[in-house]
Amino acid sequence: MVKWTAADIPSQSGRSAVVTGTGGLGYETALALARAGGEVIVAGRNPEKGAAAVAAIRAEAPDARVRFEPLDLASLASVADFAARLKGERDSLDLLINNAGVMTPPRRQVTADGFELQLGTNHLGHFALTGHLMPLLREGRDARVVTLSSVAARAGRIDFTDLNAEANYRPMTAYSQSKLACLMFALELQRRSAAAGWGVSGIAAHPGVSRTDLLHNGAGRWSGAGLARSLLWFLFQPVAQGALPTLYAATSPDARGGGYYGPDRLSETRGHPTEAVVPARAGDAAVAARLWEVSERLTGVGY
Repeated sequence: MVKWTAADIPSQSGRSAVVTGTGGLGYETALALARAGGEVIVAGRNPEKGAAAVAAIRAEAPDARVRFEPLDLASLASVADFAARLKGERDSLDLLINNAGVMTPPRRQVTADGFELQLGTNHLGHFALTGHLMPLLREGRDARVVTLSSVAARAGRIDFTDLNAEANYRPMTAYSQSKLACLMFALELQRRSAAAGWGVSGIAAHPGVSRTDLLHNGAGRWSGAGLARSLLWFLFQPVAQGALPTLYAATSPDARGGGYYGPDRLSETRGHPTEAVVPARAGDAAVAARLWEVSERLTGVGY
C-alpha cells in the first residue's frame, strides 16, 4: 500500500457521515471529511465541546457542512433519541464512524443502564447506535460503518462470565475487552450484512499510539499512564496521523468490507494506513456470534 494520506481522500460531495466523539481522533476525522466536501454530523455528549469542534472545523474549512448533535453513548435512551432525530430528518446515511471511547478509568464506573463504562460506551453504545441507524445506512450509497478498535485488542478476551467486570475490575483488562468487542462487532457486522444483503460494509480501524486525550480523560492526568502521555509525548504520533486508518477505511475505494486497518510501522503503532493483523481471538466467528446475541439482549436493539 502506498503512503496514503488525507490528500488521497476522494471527494465526499453528496455523502453524509456521523462521527462520534468531539475531540482528538473524532475531530480530525470530521475535519478531513468536511474538507473533502462531505456533510458531517459530529455527535458527542458535551455541547460546549461540540460547538467548539464545529467552530474549529469551520475555521479550517469555511464551506464545511458540519453540525453538532448531542449523543451520550453511555445512555441507551440518548442513543435512541439521537437516532430518532436523524430518522425524522433524513432518508439515508452513507458513513457511520464509531469513534468515541473511554479508556481505563481507575475505578469501576457504570453507564446509565448499569453496564461497565468502557464496555457500555465503546461497544454496547455503538452497537445500539448502529442498529438504530441501520435503516438509514441501508439506503446509503456505498454505506460503511467504521468501528474503532485498538492495539489493546490484542490482549483482550471476551469474558462472558463477567462481561461487565462486576466480580473483578481491572482497568486495562476491561478496556482491552471492549476494544476486542469493537473489532469483533465490525467483522460480524460484515458477515451478517453479506449474508442478509444489507449492502452495508462493516470495517474496523485502529489509530496505533496517538496523541489523544484518552489517557488524560480516563486514567487521569496524574496517573502513571497520564504522566507518560504528557512527558513522553514524542512517543505518540500526531492525532491527524492516527486518524488516517479510519479515514482510509471510510473513504478509500480499496478499503473492503471485513477489513481491518492500522498504521504500518513499529508493530502498528505509527505510520500510514495498511492492513492490520486481526488477533486470533477476534477471528473466532462463534464467539463473535455469541457476543452479537448478548449485545442485542443487553441493549434491546435488534438488527
